[in-house]
Amino acid sequence: MDVDLPLPSRVLAAGAHPDDIEFGCGATLAKWASGGCEVHHLICTDGSKGSWDPDEDTANLVARRQDEQRAAARALGAKGEVVFLGWTDGELEAGPQQRWQVAYWIRRLRPEVVLGHDPWKRFRLHPDHRTAGFLLTDGIVAGRDPHFFPEQSPQPHRPSTLLLWEAEEPDHVESVEGFAAEAKLRALLEHRSQFRSTMRIHDPRAENEVTAFRQRILGRLGEHGALAGLPLGEAFKEMAQL
Repeated sequence: MDVDLPLPSRVLAAGAHPDDIEFGCGATLAKWASGGCEVHHLICTDGSKGSWDPDEDTANLVARRQDEQRAAARALGAKGEVVFLGWTDGELEAGPQQRWQVAYWIRRLRPEVVLGHDPWKRFRLHPDHRTAGFLLTDGIVAGRDPHFFPEQSPQPHRPSTLLLWEAEEPDHVESVEGFAAEAKLRALLEHRSQFRSTMRIHDPRAENEVTAFRQRILGRLGEHGALAGLPLGEAFKEMAQL
């Protein structure tokens, strides 16, 4: 199990929905941001289905989730772009239009490391998570090679490393003890619209519910860290020489 990349200068994390990045790699991003890394977020969908309330005003929900995502990025210490592609939640496709967009942002932002969903994970239920993973891998190929989308003004760019979270076969762990784990928790708790549906926090004033959520996240970080003999970690499948 490989441990800890050298501090990258610039990274791009791509998630299907607001909050996916914080769940998948929030502590790693916080650690890198604290070291001076330029951290960017790219969110593929509008998050409009992220509520269990059938009477939810979806336009308000979309705006709220964008505000939450920006606040979460700040909680991680990220100072880069927070990009919203705006595709309809639950209906994401990895087609040429979407690939054009991802390739464009890779070329424009020029990340050294890219992070995203593992699209090959077995039994993954949510279609957007699968699709966002394939969209990112397809976008990396398009973004690096000059004969894809030659009309784009940013020059092709080849990231050095791709890290896939929730990986089917993890082989890399980033150590995230201390402040990085706490920053991940702070960032996740900025996604207040997801308390009931995703975090099982029905009453944010109920200390026991918030504590239980924190314990679940720290427990998961402990499991990931144990893969490499670390107290806390975030595990990934590492793909290099892209």
